[in-house]
Amino acid sequence: MYQLSMTDASQLHVHYKNHVISYGVDGSLPNPLEATYAALAGCAGVYTRKACKALGISAEGIEISCKPVVRQGNMLIPARFVTEITFPERITAEQREQILAEISHCAVKELIHDGAQIEFVTVEAA
Repeated sequence: MYQLSMTDASQLHVHYKNHVISYGVDGSLPNPLEATYAALAGCAGVYTRKACKALGISAEGIEISCKPVVRQGNMLIPARFVTEITFPERITAEQREQILAEISHCAVKELIHDGAQIEFVTVEAA
């Protein structure tokens, strides 16, 4: 379960297991939407490492850059999310294709893209 206790401070601290995830509401830290973009970038990294492990190669030197391209009329919701991968020369064209294909299966991306038919419910605790 993810939990937070509200204060009037400019940061929010969400507790999950033994971790604290902090967000800023004043620009001092990423806000939850920016953290979602970071989760997409992190997911690309996880799937890159997974692909490299399966290929028996090092992920060292692979660069991942992610950028949301905002929707006209709603600057908060992206129309596209571009993930660019830069490979070191030692990685073959075939390996690059396999890594790119693996990244396309990122679970965070699929959750956002497909919606996963999640029902969001907000209720007052008993």
